Amino acid sequence: MKPLLLDLQPQDYPLGGYRRTQLLEWVYTWGVSDFDSMSNLPKAMREELDQSYTLEPFINTELVSSRDGSVKHLFTLRDGQKMEAVYMPYEDRKTICISTMVGCPAGCKFCATGRLGFGRNLTPGEIVGQILAVARVQKIPPKDIRNLVFMGMGEPLLNYEHSFNAARLMLSPETLDMSNRRVTLSTVGLAKGIRKMALEEVNVKLAISLHAPDEETRRSLIPTAAANNIEEIIEAAHAYQEVTGRRITFEYSMLKNINDHLWQADLLAKRLEGLISHVNLIPMNPWEGSGFEESTEVQLQAFYDRLESLGIAVSVRRSRGRDAGAACGQLALKQPA
Repeated sequence: MKPLLLDLQPQDYPLGGYRRTQLLEWVYTWGVSDFDSMSNLPKAMREELDQSYTLEPFINTELVSSRDGSVKHLFTLRDGQKMEAVYMPYEDRKTICISTMVGCPAGCKFCATGRLGFGRNLTPGEIVGQILAVARVQKIPPKDIRNLVFMGMGEPLLNYEHSFNAARLMLSPETLDMSNRRVTLSTVGLAKGIRKMALEEVNVKLAISLHAPDEETRRSLIPTAAANNIEEIIEAAHAYQEVTGRRITFEYSMLKNINDHLWQADLLAKRLEGLISHVNLIPMNPWEGSGFEESTEVQLQAFYDRLESLGIAVSVRRSRGRDAGAACGQLALKQPA
């Protein structure tokens, strides 16, 4: 199997000088996926590149469209394994939710991806390649996608080096030139990884999937949570904020009669004292066999009101793509019934 050119950082590309610049433009500005189309490169150079590398991390793409305009892209990798990314167009921006793994080892019980288990880590090129592939499918330049979230399949901090090498590629002025203020990494809460990412030069935004403020509830929802208790996660969040000065988002899936009690809102507010934070309340997105229900609108509003009364910045995030199985927690490598 030929190496994937997208795995390389710009400085490591096989060509030098202005030829390297031309190659990078073809890949990241125009989104070309074959060397033969690079018309301003000599034919012999194109042939040599084609013999040595591939530009395409995927052998097949299936699409599932939502009524809200979101599109789930189910990619088949070169080794036959599958993963998903979601394209979400808005009036003022184009956003993509990308994956860092095939499946996920975190095992969150309310998440369909967690039910799949862990397949393997994605390489930097397979991560960045999702942006390029989605742009080709949507017939837009790759640089039109300016907002990106590491919130698809997998735990980015368990694929740390590849995730941050991918982030470096996205942010490089020689490639996609994305802004670090528009790239968010979501983690289930790995304290050591959070502390480490605080020191990264790429300095992307942090979202922590907390989902419960008390250990008993959180561990019942996230079996792997025992390795990182809530106190350790919050301490790591403080450390991240001290270094970066960035506001931290806390993701909170609202599960009926499980984590939506008002005493839990009180405890959550107490946990977040001293942090510049924002809480995203996410109505649980249904999937067959989950065993969970989303909180009622009354429960959701009461929880929201309590947090707001306690001085917590809070919003309700209505996930896009629910009818296409493309919303948070629904990515399961299949089309909806």
